[in-house]
Amino acid sequence: MELNDDNFVMYAIKHYDNKNCTGLNEFYDDLNKFKYLKRLFKKFNDKGELRERLILNHIIVIYNLFGVEAATKMLFYKIEKQYWSQLKTFLVFLNFMPRLVIVSKEIHIKDSDIIIDESILETLKNL
Repeated sequence: MELNDDNFVMYAIKHYDNKNCTGLNEFYDDLNKFKYLKRLFKKFNDKGELRERLILNHIIVIYNLFGVEAATKMLFYKIEKQYWSQLKTFLVFLNFMPRLVIVSKEIHIKDSDIIIDESILETLKNL
């Protein structure tokens, strides 16, 4: 299934696996983790402030809730291309980065087309 703005929430619902979820509010709180990641990546780009543990936490929660394939697809759909290097670095660190991510007919992302952010990688290696 290809992702777009019209079907993103339905795709997320289809792949959502939280047995402790008590309602739609909790589901939407979990979806907000994508927005939080974008803010954290933007803050790193703008101010050089890396909140690596918080980023790792959000990514791990997303993968736990949506599964590996769906989470990866959703992350690359929701996170702007300018932050893909940062995202890829965290996914490589967590061993979640596939060789190819097919988000839609137009968006096929090859692992080799995105560079790793060496400064983030060094920080992650020191955890």
